[in-house]
Amino acid sequence: MTIDLAAFAKEKGVKYFMISFTDLFGGQRAKLVPAQAIADMQEDGAGFAGFATWLDMTPAHPDMLAVPDPSSVIQLPWKPEVAWVAGNCVMEDKDVAQAPRNVLRRLIDEAASEGMHVKTGIEAEFFLLTPDGEQISDPFDTAEKPCYDQQAVMRRYDVVREICDYMLELGWGPYQNDHEDANGQFEMNWEFDDALRTADKHSFFKFMTKSVAEKHGLRATFMPKPVEGLTGNGCHAHISVWDAPGDAAKTNVFAGEGDGPTGEVGLGERGKHFLGGIMKHASALAAITNPTVNSYKRINAPRTMSGATWAPNTVTWTGNNRTHMVRVPGPGRFELRLPDGATNPYLLQAVIIAAGLSGIRSKADPGKRWDIDMYAEGHKVRGAPKLPLNMLDALREYDKDKNLKAMMGAEFSSAFLKMKHQEWNSFVSHFSRWEKDNTLDI
Repeated sequence: MTIDLAAFAKEKGVKYFMISFTDLFGGQRAKLVPAQAIADMQEDGAGFAGFATWLDMTPAHPDMLAVPDPSSVIQLPWKPEVAWVAGNCVMEDKDVAQAPRNVLRRLIDEAASEGMHVKTGIEAEFFLLTPDGEQISDPFDTAEKPCYDQQAVMRRYDVVREICDYMLELGWGPYQNDHEDANGQFEMNWEFDDALRTADKHSFFKFMTKSVAEKHGLRATFMPKPVEGLTGNGCHAHISVWDAPGDAAKTNVFAGEGDGPTGEVGLGERGKHFLGGIMKHASALAAITNPTVNSYKRINAPRTMSGATWAPNTVTWTGNNRTHMVRVPGPGRFELRLPDGATNPYLLQAVIIAAGLSGIRSKADPGKRWDIDMYAEGHKVRGAPKLPLNMLDALREYDKDKNLKAMMGAEFSSAFLKMKHQEWNSFVSHFSRWEKDNTLDI
């Protein structure tokens, strides 16, 4: 049954709704709508000028309307008079095909038509910095191996506890919080869910974490590599496929036993081919999972202060081993360790489904399972592609991958490539201090 947002406001004491959408670059855009006006907005949507955001539009385009999806509504735990609701972008009564949430919704429907309902969990890592973003906020967080440091996590207890309390209140099922592998870095985990619900939660989690950090006089960042020499912010995705959505799911269609490298770790035929699609499209996937110039300071990083980057640089998979791009930690699911904190919450889920469906349809084989320490023995791997070295290489790989581009949608792919190439051109036209330091005396 569809939630009546006006009735929701009256029952919960909500005075304002944030009707929110996420643009191609992962920017979260919103309009603040009084509860008295939400009935009309629920039907018609809130108007935006698409050109004013990172969408491939011009000032001449008509209004883009973000029509709220009432099933996504979340009352802000730290400001209960406001509720956040994800919007589906519409223009002239048609879904905007390049809008990330629409891309995901279409692919979810496509997978469902083949009896597959993708469920995912994500591990969103972030740093807590000083407000100017220049330093780690805790001057005592200096350990060489700071992962799970109990003193450091307790010095940021007020921030971590507040965010976790809110997730408990929202019914997300948070189950662990920790200090991560870099000084100033944290990770918070909650239960997996249907792909669209995970994407909405991921989007809201980023908003919530930044808001709570600001409330405490700090700055939270999901930037892939905000501090040189330290481990970057990953956004690992745990993936499984089920026979039905939500609580109706009974059977994990990935699970299975048998001979061969996938059967030995608990993946059946569909799990094998879905993984095969991820491996087949990995180099192109990086344009979505690692979408910024800074992303390639993480996945192609030199040894960090802690001793490991915890990020892949080669297209390989394994069992329960964290040095590869994909690991299978247990039967019926696998973890994609490629994405970073800059990934768009909706496009991340969409590209996982697109690559997986492609693999199932083509019966893609994931290739050899490598049960080695890639950081120490990666030189032994022959024939596995290296991940892109920079954003331009990733965009070129995506552009070459005709199948993945078609799965993600022609209009989306064209808009995404156009806007990201503009971003790359802006980056390379920037005059840096490095150039002067290394070229002045040539």
